[in-house]
Amino acid sequence: MARAARSTAMRTSRKALALVAVLALAGCGNSNDPGAATGDQKSDKSPLAEYMGEGFVSSAGGGMRMAVRAGGGAGSSEEELAKQRKVEDATAACMKAAGFEYVPVPPESQPKGKFDDAFNLPPDKFAEQYGYGVSTIDWSKAGADDDNNPNTKIRNALSPTAQKAYDKALNGPNATGNGNIVIAPKEGEGPADSGKMDLGCRGKAAEEVYGKGQDREAEFKKYDSLFKDIQALAKRIEDDQRVVDATTAWADCLAEAGQSGYKKVDEPRQKVSQKLDELTGNKPGGSTPGKTVMGPPSFDKVDATKLAELRKFEIDLAVADQKCRAKVYDEAYKTVQYEQEKEFVEQHKAELEAYRDGMANR
Repeated sequence: MARAARSTAMRTSRKALALVAVLALAGCGNSNDPGAATGDQKSDKSPLAEYMGEGFVSSAGGGMRMAVRAGGGAGSSEEELAKQRKVEDATAACMKAAGFEYVPVPPESQPKGKFDDAFNLPPDKFAEQYGYGVSTIDWSKAGADDDNNPNTKIRNALSPTAQKAYDKALNGPNATGNGNIVIAPKEGEGPADSGKMDLGCRGKAAEEVYGKGQDREAEFKKYDSLFKDIQALAKRIEDDQRVVDATTAWADCLAEAGQSGYKKVDEPRQKVSQKLDELTGNKPGGSTPGKTVMGPPSFDKVDATKLAELRKFEIDLAVADQKCRAKVYDEAYKTVQYEQEKEFVEQHKAELEAYRDGMANR
């Protein structure tokens, strides 16, 4: 589940906030995403973040998002680690019933992701090495190295046919080797994902511990009004004249650095993402007829020369962007953000406390 939900930096909308909160409960999100990788989360907590929890970011990039950690680690509470251990134990029991060996791996023993050190870099250093982390990181291979995972050794000892059966039992019939989920309809029929998606023993284990996804989504509907108000808050921050003026100064700064044509602070990153989609053939919001792919595109079949050119473009743009934000934008945005969020908290304190307590009791 975590891999299928990789790169989940979601813009603030009622549906997005509710969905990410649901993913947080199931441990299905991932902090290793381009939107969260550039140091936004290392800042001190804003007034609203105190209530919305770990991963809530009202960033100097404009707007708000919730980037949710998957797996164990220093950022997880003992209660959450205990739930993740239960998921591992339930996965092992399910695999045993299916005729396979699976060793529960404690979340605190999970190996570091390949880019964990990169995500801890200051924003300027990250930009110099990885740009925005869009084309410079192959997200289909950004998971942890599994060489020390006992289950990798168990799987590798199986025949190719048995490996496919093992993968199907563990992650469901639509999982691929790189963690994507591919849903292809049978000849002349509708999509194979009509109805409930089979996510294998891992999916069943998560349901046992966290409950069914549709039930959790339904429960979050009671927070619709709060999410709507947070969405309006993000718009007020963006429309504040001080932020508008800072955005203009940022655009002028970028133009002076040779990066002209950008009017909104999200546009440089979006430009890189658009170029990568064109290079990989990925179609956001759509899919190839007859096939739906959930997960990041692989760079395996991408033209190496064109990818290198895109990476240089991304890093050059990100470095200029980061310098201009630090020079003329970030301070103004944060001032407005904290003012507006403080007022918002005062006006919505009861709702925010209910949300915070509801999350703590899950």
